Amino acid sequence: MRALIIALLVSATLLALRAPAESGSTPPGPDDGYRIGPEDTLLIAVWKNEAISRTVPVRPDGMISLPLLHDVEAAGLTPTELRDVLRAKLSEFIPSPEVSVIVTEVRSFKVSVLGEVAKPARYELKSWTTVLDVLALAGGLTEFAARSRIVILRHEGRTLKRIPFNYNKAIGADGEQANLDLRPGDIVLVP
Repeated sequence: MRALIIALLVSATLLALRAPAESGSTPPGPDDGYRIGPEDTLLIAVWKNEAISRTVPVRPDGMISLPLLHDVEAAGLTPTELRDVLRAKLSEFIPSPEVSVIVTEVRSFKVSVLGEVAKPARYELKSWTTVLDVLALAGGLTEFAARSRIVILRHEGRTLKRIPFNYNKAIGADGEQANLDLRPGDIVLVP
């Protein structure tokens, strides 16, 4: 058990060393650290307190449930940010709690690909990906696809943003700038 806790602390430290996303800045991307989402599974370890330590799912409403704390908002936070929230809440019950948060299962990164692709579907991803990557997962474009009129539909707050994507530019010489990173919940629409 001691070795497991040490491994958890080392993992939490490594996560903390990654660049955390700044609140109020640009939307999260692959360089901002992983943001917890609904359906992810988290291992919450509280040093020398097995009664509170447990593996918990993130509910569809973005909350997790823990003894003493009841419901805590987890979705949208990095593991480091959630660790700090849990540490602050647990300090009411435990003096100087040492908390680790580890994402054991990524299940919230889902992207849909619809339209003129070989295999339109909703894809569950495990890491950041680009439009070209997810088009490859979908089996590529069909011969009838309008390559220059692909659209990414993205929810930003209560609005639905339409982001144009030109496949021809993305596979061209300057393709790196044209190939966009996708976010959880994006819909790639290929007319």
